[in-house]
Amino acid sequence: MRSPRFLLGLGLVLMLTGIILPFLMVIHVLESTFFLNFFSWGASSLGLGLGMIGFAQSNRTRQ
Repeated sequence: MRSPRFLLGLGLVLMLTGIILPFLMVIHVLESTFFLNFFSWGASSLGLGLGMIGFAQSNRTRQ
């Protein structure tokens, strides 16, 4: 869990989830619900945060 590469990968997956879910809601493949809207927002925000932490850790170990 503390590996920068793992955090970057998990952040990427969560960011993609946060992009794909609203897209599927817009093209009416998924029904837009209150839970799904906040889940996609939360996944995108958490993915951004984890990606930034992973990137900072990878830069810190290189120096």
